[in-house]
Amino acid sequence: MRNEILGDEAAKVREAKLERRCTTRLRREKGRKLSKMATEQSFFLIDDLHVEIEGNEILRGVDLSVKRGEIHAIMGPNGSGKSTLAHTLMGHPSYEVTAGQVLYNGEDILEKDPNDRAKLGIFLAFQYPLAIPGVSTLNFLRTSLKAVKQAEISAREFRKHLLEKMDMLKISREFAGRYLNDGFSGGEKKRMEILQMAVLEPQLAVLDEIDSGLDIDAIRAVGEGISSIMHPEMSIVIITHYPRILHFVKPDYVHIMADGKIRQSGGFELAEELEAKGYDVLLKEVMLASS
Repeated sequence: MRNEILGDEAAKVREAKLERRCTTRLRREKGRKLSKMATEQSFFLIDDLHVEIEGNEILRGVDLSVKRGEIHAIMGPNGSGKSTLAHTLMGHPSYEVTAGQVLYNGEDILEKDPNDRAKLGIFLAFQYPLAIPGVSTLNFLRTSLKAVKQAEISAREFRKHLLEKMDMLKISREFAGRYLNDGFSGGEKKRMEILQMAVLEPQLAVLDEIDSGLDIDAIRAVGEGISSIMHPEMSIVIITHYPRILHFVKPDYVHIMADGKIRQSGGFELAEELEAKGYDVLLKEVMLASS
């Protein structure tokens, strides 16, 4: 009897997952018909995105529209779904998309693996960058650039490219020969993420809490580095818990995320309001206004 009950429950779970996937496909088909119209205004569009991990729904209908040349900041308390969004956008296999679509240059990228997304020009800066002992920063970045651009680049040409970016970001050239992030401080690791972004030259950069664990001087260095890379054909989504970095990278739009959804959007003044009131007060006001 127990095995029969467990078998029935497993069948129900499979049926529910199949139904969600069918619903997602239908929404994506509908989205493809609308994608041309949507992307005439938006270079990057997230539409009603639902995501779960191990059966727990984390994102509950995220909507976001980003034009070329814009900087968007997504802020929220711990557990609001910010990092889940970042990893989902890059195709992390642990996160299951159950509904919605993500359009990049008019194309739904949710079926693409992380390598293909990177080749399209999407970059994710990690909240916790990994150290790779035995692999120099120079060799790692050269290999990454060749993989993303799908083109050969000579050692001499790449070294010139890398040193130009390091000088622009005011990063000591000695880091080129050091093992990637091995023995680096928190600030140095985050600056290496920004260096990768500068070298790879993505069209869309998603920065997952690039300021976490940093002191004010390191935040300033990272923020100024991001600003120096930004150009009119590039878009950046900064995911952060605190508004401090936004004083060095002024966003065009600020979005407050809570409980898996974006609850309020505005300009830089929204970040200033959040800094003054805190998440608890601001979110209570948002919920009261929407009820």
